[in-house]
Formats: sequence, structure tokens, C-alpha cells
Amino acid sequence: MLKVLEHPLITHKLTQMRRKECGTKDFRANLDEIAGLMAYEISRDLPLRTVDIETPVSPYTTKELAKDIVLVPILRAGLGMVNGIANLIPTVKIAHIGLYRDEETLEPHTYFEKYPKNVKDAVVMIVDPMLATGGSANAAIDMVKKQGAKNIRLVCLVGAPEGVKAVEEAHPEVDIYLAALDEKLNEHGYIVPGLGDAGDRIFGTK
Repeated sequence: MLKVLEHPLITHKLTQMRRKECGTKDFRANLDEIAGLMAYEISRDLPLRTVDIETPVSPYTTKELAKDIVLVPILRAGLGMVNGIANLIPTVKIAHIGLYRDEETLEPHTYFEKYPKNVKDAVVMIVDPMLATGGSANAAIDMVKKQGAKNIRLVCLVGAPEGVKAVEEAHPEVDIYLAALDEKLNEHGYIVPGLGDAGDRIFGTK
């Protein structure tokens, strides 16, 4: 299911990121803040378990998170969303998937994988600022499924309809969270209006 998080603060911060004059420092800061805001929504239905604790005043029966949470940033741009989510959910474990997109075919290629031990039973959140063709997202979902993951969520900043459709067709059980659903892809596979190459803008490499 696609969920577009239309919150005024998310929209405002994303507008700042879209501006071509937005520098690396402000781009990173806004991405951190949006990821944190999105974390509230993507964690809304996390499973809880009942626990008995002692407060300074009395015994108390309450609830806490029942499952581990694993963040899976798609390198390299996905790293830009990790801190914002981890600041809200500091117990997250962080996996890494390294993919690059062939400039001619737009197909993803894997160059790195590293996972914590608890992927199989965890809530897995794959993060990447851009959902363009859906190739990298589908490859990442396939990879975590091979690790035994069953509860998988895809969290992106900006998506194109083509990418959303590709993921929904390949993995209909995976919830997709976006801060914005944009118009289309251009002939180079970039999201329109988009915000340019997120990796280059995060790390200042262009």
C-alpha cells in the first residue's frame, strides 16, 4: 500500500530541498528532519508487548516494542535518512546494501551487503531518498527477503508513479511511504520535478 505523508512541516522542508540553490549543509539538515518526521508515521503500527516494570512510585504493567527494527539504507544516498530515523528509534540495527545504477540500462547492480543477525524476525525498513524506476528498491527488497525478512517497509522521500507501480507489482505486500509523489520520470530516469541526484547533493560530490 502506498502512503504519502502530507504533513505541512514535511512539505515545507522538502520545498527547501528541491530548490537548486539549496546547499549541502541545508540539504542534509532538511533530509535528517524529514526522515525523523516520517519515522512517526512509519512506526505507528509497530507491534508492542506487555511488560511489568517498577516505577519510582509503584509496580506498573505497560508496553514496549516487541520486535527489533532494522534500517537498510541503499548506499549511498540512503545513508542520508538513517540519522533522522535512528534519533527517534535509537535501538535500531543498521544493515547496508550497496547498489549502483547502470547509466545505460538503468538496471541496479550489487556491490555490498551486510546485515545484523535479527533480520528474519525484525521489522525491516529499507530507506532511499528517491524511488525512480523502482529497480534499486525491488533489488533491495529481493535481497532482504533472501535473508528471511517478512515484515518489510520501503521509505523514500520522493517517488515517481513508475517506481511505485514497479514495486507494487513485484512486492504487493510491502508498504511504501513517501514524503511526495511526483509527476513522472524523464528520459534519463530522473524524477520530475524531483530534487536532482540526492547522493550528490547529500555528499557534495557535484
